[in-house]
Amino acid sequence: MAPSPHTLSARLLTGWGGGCVWYLERSAVWESPHRLARLLRSRSKQWIAFQHCTFLRRMYVTQLSRSLNQQAKPKPEPVAPPFLEKTALGEAKDEIYEMRPLSPPSLSVPRKPNEKELMELECTAVTEDSMAVGKETKEEKQWKEMKLSVDDLPGILARLSKIKLTALVVSTTSAGFALAPEPFAWPCFLLTTLGTGLASCAANSINQFFEVPFDSNMNRTKNRPLVRGQISPLLAVSFAACCAVPGVALLTWGVNPLTGALGVFNIFLYTCCYTPLKRVSIANTWVGAVVGAIPPVMGWTAATGSLDAGAFLLGGILYCWQFPHFNALSWGLREDYSRGGYCMMSVTHPALCRRVALRHCLALVALSAAAPALDVTTWTFPVIALPINLYISYLGFRFYRDADRKSSRKLFFCSLWHLPLLLLLMLSCKRPPAGSSGAGEPPS
Repeated sequence: MAPSPHTLSARLLTGWGGGCVWYLERSAVWESPHRLARLLRSRSKQWIAFQHCTFLRRMYVTQLSRSLNQQAKPKPEPVAPPFLEKTALGEAKDEIYEMRPLSPPSLSVPRKPNEKELMELECTAVTEDSMAVGKETKEEKQWKEMKLSVDDLPGILARLSKIKLTALVVSTTSAGFALAPEPFAWPCFLLTTLGTGLASCAANSINQFFEVPFDSNMNRTKNRPLVRGQISPLLAVSFAACCAVPGVALLTWGVNPLTGALGVFNIFLYTCCYTPLKRVSIANTWVGAVVGAIPPVMGWTAATGSLDAGAFLLGGILYCWQFPHFNALSWGLREDYSRGGYCMMSVTHPALCRRVALRHCLALVALSAAAPALDVTTWTFPVIALPINLYISYLGFRFYRDADRKSSRKLFFCSLWHLPLLLLLMLSCKRPPAGSSGAGEPPS
């Protein structure tokens, strides 16, 4: 056999051995791609046939067994409610039963109405009541424009100026004026109380003007006039200005410049320091205590014209009293203050809140004992004031130990009567002015 130029076996081997090698090479090299292609083609046909058979099997099973299909249960018929209180207003009108016309009176014996007629009458009455209630609720949900009437204006301005807090400020100012070691002068007293009241109204109005978005989140303050829109912000600021200017003028030129300066400083401290600090730091409680301690000092300076030890003693008593009063109040309103965004000791530092309240309750005992040493009262005052001071200290200790709403509520209500009673006891034990004992003697 002649050698082939295209194969290696033809060049190296001859005869029968070369032919076998050439056949194997040709079978392995030339026919391998064709075999691979046929193999892949047959595999793909088998896969398609398997998928096709699977699909046909699913179709057969589905058509044969109808129970495999998901069948939705029909909804039950709605049961008519026995009363029509929750039906819509339009549906209630359609379901009103018509009352049968009454027949003319006859001579027959009157019969009792049957059960069906009684049910119809009851359904009619219930339907009419539900329509009226639905109409009222619909009117309540509608947006209503707040209209300011002249008759409601005094009450709105009283709530804007926090009339109860203003009354407390005026009473402490009056106590400071009465405890001063000077003869009581009615014109100066009236000018002092009126000017202090106007300054307090101005400060409270400005405070509410700044805190409208925060007061709206608290249950305690959500009904204030500015939050509800009963009064415009411009009218509130105008009212504050109309109170501040004459109030400061009365204290400055009607009383003395020192009292007027204290009034201006207190307005600034309350509106520009205490109000923004309520959302920043717990130091707002100490600043607020200073604000509450200044009014009795103003009463003392209005009577004497100077700042001395007696004025600082009264300011210290009011300063210490406010911590058990306010800390006990804020303890029961922790959720409200947290919702409003206010940074209070009861919210951020509850243990410090209880400790501070107890410390200042004990400080009231020490300040009461210092009153006769500073020639403000006689030595009888510390003795008769000791029971009420010990009682508020005991409640402060209970609040510190228990840390619950019950103990805080008791301490708060005790502080409401403790301060007026303490000031009355101081006034009853007031040291007489110097030289008053010989005032009635004729001159020699």
